[in-house]
Amino acid sequence: MRLYAERSDRLVRQLVADVLAVLWGVLAVVVGVAAHDGLLALQAPGYAVSDAGGRIGETFSGVADAARRIPFVGEGLARAFAPATGTGTDLARAGQEYVEKIAGLAVWAGVLAALVALLPILLGWLPLRLRYARRAGAAVAARETCPDLLALRALGRVPVRDLVAVAPDPAAAWRRGDPAVMHRLAALELSALGLRAPTEPRVFPGPASTR
Repeated sequence: MRLYAERSDRLVRQLVADVLAVLWGVLAVVVGVAAHDGLLALQAPGYAVSDAGGRIGETFSGVADAARRIPFVGEGLARAFAPATGTGTDLARAGQEYVEKIAGLAVWAGVLAALVALLPILLGWLPLRLRYARRAGAAVAARETCPDLLALRALGRVPVRDLVAVAPDPAAAWRRGDPAVMHRLAALELSALGLRAPTEPRVFPGPASTR
């Protein structure tokens, strides 16, 4: 795999796109954190109810303990304060449950907000970059070893107007194995990926004719 092009024009565009993708990713994380923190602010009523319930329970528990010390009627009075003590405990438990539910909701909301914000990167930029890396890596590997394969790919990918600029019938030239046409077709395929052309093919002169 090859992540970046060799030609400066394509390389600059890739670098700019990558920087924008990173900045967008940071923004998505910020959005997720903001959603998380915003929901956590809703925990305040739960904390207030929990604290109030705790104070009510502690107050009536203290009153019940004091009532128990009253001779003859202490136990009866203490039992009379038991419902109020239980009400305080229930309020404290309800407030704590509310706080915990909001905390769990805030985590999921933060993750979901970040993922939604990341969709343009996950569905757009990332697949394109991976596709380019695979294509460019394969093209670089084939550049010097099998340029005829690159030429064949160019016949299927490059616009017709660019192909006929190489040769009037580039497909026929490819079938003949014309080295010059092969080189130019391979160069078109590599150029589309922002890569350098293959080495110029060496043409050896034929044997000198003898009389």
